Amino acid sequence: MMQDTVARRLSPQLCHRVRGEDTFPVEWLPLDGGDGFAVRAAWPTDHPFFTPVRRGEERCHDPLLIVETLRQASMALLHSVHGLPLNRHILLSEISLTCDPTGLSVAGDEPGIEIRFAETVVRGAQLAEMLVEWTVRRGTRVVATGGGHARFAGGAAYRRLRGGHVEAGVVHPGPFARRAPAPLAGRTRREDVLLAPTGREGVWELIVDTGHPTLFPRPNDHIPGMLFLEAARQAVSAAVWPRPCLPTGLRIRFDRYAEFDGGPCLLRAEPRGPAESAGAAGASAGAAGAADVPGTFEVTGYQDGARLFSCELRTG
Repeated sequence: MMQDTVARRLSPQLCHRVRGEDTFPVEWLPLDGGDGFAVRAAWPTDHPFFTPVRRGEERCHDPLLIVETLRQASMALLHSVHGLPLNRHILLSEISLTCDPTGLSVAGDEPGIEIRFAETVVRGAQLAEMLVEWTVRRGTRVVATGGGHARFAGGAAYRRLRGGHVEAGVVHPGPFARRAPAPLAGRTRREDVLLAPTGREGVWELIVDTGHPTLFPRPNDHIPGMLFLEAARQAVSAAVWPRPCLPTGLRIRFDRYAEFDGGPCLLRAEPRGPAESAGAAGASAGAAGAADVPGTFEVTGYQDGARLFSCELRTG
């Protein structure tokens, strides 16, 4: 897979992380032909937030750890290969993943990732938007596929887009915040629970804590999208309780920014009937028969009556 003999190391800064323990891509090499790259990653088994998920008696890597690895690797390659300045804003509009849970055992091989960029749009010599496609292998076996779409904005354009919401927010829920029970949300630690009960079935209020070291590694002027993906997974975990929630497919689309100074963010989780499979943009891994698999949910987030995101999540 890796053709070049000189691997380029990936730093936390390139991956938009602060701590080395939260940085999962390790190094990259170009692939022959096209805008493709091979990335070596290291998935920890003892990370305090991306903890292994149970599948029967087996411990599996968290599929959201895969998403975070792919997100970090894509950003690092944009900076390293495409020359995207570190101060240019990356605006994610969609992420998808399909994975085969039988290939996610913590005892498996080290992951190898193939990343390809497509449909690149350049305006005025600046990268404007791009698609990314991901394939994750362990040994020769494909265990996950997916992709995403992002746009890019400089400082002035970003300030216009954000209006007056460009200052870093600070929110701490306090020690007595009402949180869902950690096992119901699929977590082991109370501080990782992002859901507060509302008294309505399937509807949760989002808990935001800018002091969380993994979800808020640095100041932010909005509530980040990866926090919503984790909250969506927790909402589905609550819906399928007491069965474990191991996502096998997901697609999240972001509609607008969630503001610190807005009203509370509400999430609604609803079961879906037969429909297009989550993560359909990722081709092959675990796709057989996916369209009619029970355990597919639609999670939608709102703030002040406006939709923030929609996430289709399939759990095995």
